[in-house]
Amino acid sequence: MSRIGKNPITIPEGVTVEIKDNLVTAKGKLGELTQEIEDITVKIEDGIITLERPSDINSHKSKHGLFRALINNMITGVSEGWTKELELVGVGYRASNQGQKLELALGFSHNIVLEVAPEVKVETVSEKGKNPIIKLSSLDKQLVGQVAAKVRGFRRPEPYKGKGVKYVGEQIRRKAGKTA
Repeated sequence: MSRIGKNPITIPEGVTVEIKDNLVTAKGKLGELTQEIEDITVKIEDGIITLERPSDINSHKSKHGLFRALINNMITGVSEGWTKELELVGVGYRASNQGQKLELALGFSHNIVLEVAPEVKVETVSEKGKNPIIKLSSLDKQLVGQVAAKVRGFRRPEPYKGKGVKYVGEQIRRKAGKTA
């Protein structure tokens, strides 16, 4: 059996999970998420969700762990939410936001303006003497990761000086420069 798929999911207080026609819906204090399930049976008993697969075919094995992880991420999202923090490392690199518009100055000849999805909450923090930080938060883990990867893709951290957009806590492998 799938090691991830056979783990049961406990439903925290304040979260309701409903299963109707291969559609799992999770409602919590932060909002509501739905996920379509195929080939896997989902059971809810005493606040614990278990997933079972019909056979040991490779496609069923892979979907078993996948849908368990997706349902767990939905439940965590509607109860606690997901956040990603990005750090801008470099002289003159700045970030500001007006509502859902994120404006980035990353050393190009022009500023980059990114319209962020309305489900993702954007916050920028700029303190003197510290690198600017962009905080992205939402109840959908996939959407937060996608927006964070898009922002990071504008200027990836380079290995020689370490400049660029990186995740907070990410270690950049540094290389030695040219020897004289």
